[in-house]
Amino acid sequence: MDMRVFDLFKIGVGPSSSHTVGPMIAARRFLLECPDLFKASKVQVGLYGSLALTGIGHATDKAVLLGLMGETPQDVAPDTVEDKLSTLATSGIMHLLGEYSIKFDILDDLLWFKKEVLPGHPNGMRFTLTRTDGSVYERIFYSTGGGFIYSAEELQQDGSATEKEVVAVPYPFGTMAELLAHGKHSGKSIAAMLRENELAHCSADELDAGLDRIWNVMSHCIDRGLQITGELPGGLHVQRRAAKLWLTANNTTNVLPHDGMHKVSLYAMAVNEENAAGGRVVTAPTNGAAGIIPAILRYYSQDCKPSNPEHGIRNFMLVAAAIGMLCKKNASISGAEIGCQGEVGVACAMAAAGLTAALGGSNEQIETAAEIGIEHHLGMTCDPIGGLVQIPCIERNGMGAVKAITAASLALKSDGVHHVSLDQAIETMRQTGFDMQAKYKETSLGGLAIHVITVNHAAC
Repeated sequence: MDMRVFDLFKIGVGPSSSHTVGPMIAARRFLLECPDLFKASKVQVGLYGSLALTGIGHATDKAVLLGLMGETPQDVAPDTVEDKLSTLATSGIMHLLGEYSIKFDILDDLLWFKKEVLPGHPNGMRFTLTRTDGSVYERIFYSTGGGFIYSAEELQQDGSATEKEVVAVPYPFGTMAELLAHGKHSGKSIAAMLRENELAHCSADELDAGLDRIWNVMSHCIDRGLQITGELPGGLHVQRRAAKLWLTANNTTNVLPHDGMHKVSLYAMAVNEENAAGGRVVTAPTNGAAGIIPAILRYYSQDCKPSNPEHGIRNFMLVAAAIGMLCKKNASISGAEIGCQGEVGVACAMAAAGLTAALGGSNEQIETAAEIGIEHHLGMTCDPIGGLVQIPCIERNGMGAVKAITAASLALKSDGVHHVSLDQAIETMRQTGFDMQAKYKETSLGGLAIHVITVNHAAC
């Protein structure tokens, strides 16, 4: 498997990894790979399928424009986005990669094909650049969830990026069965094996610094979300709740046994309110499910009182990434492809496995926890109201976080022997997603999205 922990955990901006982060990366990459870019006279972008149907609510248009300007999800300052887009709209001039200026009309050059789906994936983009000599450069890219993008050519080659060097690792795996077999043969934990695989790419110091940075961004996102109130953008008039509920929770004298779980839910909701507002988040494995893993990491580091939290957090993230890799490779983490089971369901499984590892669980108990997390999200649809990553997404992260703790608790009290394997659960998720009607897969054409009428529904 050629994925790394930092492929699953990417620093970016909200509200969507597949509809915001991926398109921004794709737009920039298109220009970086374009021969004779300095001769550009016109650029057009076509958005297809789910990207077109829910693109307005997911800020796909903004992401593409920022990518053409040369911005990246990890570096763009969220507070500057609206000014950049306003300048473009007013001037009608696009500075490609910040260097080459062309005329650009947002209404004419950004095209929405809501009734067409490109053959590779529901999240398709077609970029067309015309040069001053009349020649044309065109590429198709797909955003497959979690900020992963592939060109049409790469997708035909089983999704392996041709420019990415495949590095041999000591513990290669494509299934959980293979990973467990490595563990039995070597006597090593999943965290230790994942760590050695990562060290084939970088030094120990670089790995630890990268993991620590990811956790710092996640933790800061929780803290920010627990402080900010007000209305979320998009037209649904959804109010941020995490900060007010957090204040109430900390000022309540009548403490109930379940208040600990209430706080965990608020950690997750705080992150996803930040995501909905276009703030800085980490794909975990997607933006729509970005609150679950940070919430469980905060729960572990504060409520579980570990003796070495830094070590536990790193192991948590390595093990969580292993589960995410398996789901990405053998099913999907794209709501547009298999519904929310591939986002919140996978995040729950990743968090449950990570928590089990951090608390000293065996490899078999880790697999059990991940399987429970997947199994009890099977069939979950992706039907965001108004095409916005708000309802039911924000609360769904809170619920997913609580389920992750429950899954870890059940696994830690078991012997690791269970009837359904993680590999079987992942394959079931894949087949369920294949059978699911398109209207329930991030198109806002079914489910809650049509049974709750909104002002901006028609626009999405």
